[in-house]
Amino acid sequence: MARVKRGTTKNKRRKNLLAQAKGYRFDRKSKERIAHVAVRHAGIHAFKHRRAKKRDARALFTLRINAAVRPLGFSYSRFIDKLKKAHSSLDRKALSTLAKDHPETFERLVRSLS
Repeated sequence: MARVKRGTTKNKRRKNLLAQAKGYRFDRKSKERIAHVAVRHAGIHAFKHRRAKKRDARALFTLRINAAVRPLGFSYSRFIDKLKKAHSSLDRKALSTLAKDHPETFERLVRSLS
């Protein structure tokens, strides 16, 4: 009967885990038990920070719009109020992009609301 070598699943799991921990410092990159904890923690932080990244982006939109409307005699809240009353379909991301990349178009938009 032919010889059967075992442990292929275990070895594959270990190899994949250590591949995920590649680039980590000290024992986290080479020892299975420590790498497992490190990868799990990294996954938790990655999930949390993907949400935080979106939150930061939304805050940046508000900041950019506010900075663009202040010289034109508006505050952020008054500008958004006028937009809502005008039934505008532009969202804050689009307004932020306009304010940053096309300030003259944004200024025309603001002037049309006042």
